[in-house]
Amino acid sequence: MPIDFLRTKFALAGQSKDEIYESMKAAVEKKELPDVEPGAMIYMLSKQGHINDRAGHWLPHLMFYVPLNDAKNWGAGAPDSPIIVAPRLNGAPEPVTELIIVVSEWSDRTPANMDAH
Repeated sequence: MPIDFLRTKFALAGQSKDEIYESMKAAVEKKELPDVEPGAMIYMLSKQGHINDRAGHWLPHLMFYVPLNDAKNWGAGAPDSPIIVAPRLNGAPEPVTELIIVVSEWSDRTPANMDAH
């Protein structure tokens, strides 16, 4: 089961944030998560998307999953790089890094207000 689906399963089961962390840690230790496939990607382009409670409705973006320590190979986090290393998923506890690239349009092709965030 993909990482985000497993996290969602635990959340829908009513687990707390700490319980989800421990459940994910146990899944990693039991090798219940699939290896990251080259090119694994998720996109969040809907205006109705909710990234988390703090950010709320954030910008449209693409997320790429790469093995740990590969972020520098992508130029992530370098000065002026459009590639962000997601702090929520960078080896904690899953053995992958999530890279985020903000895009300028929503799925309905309307421009995103990049200055609002």
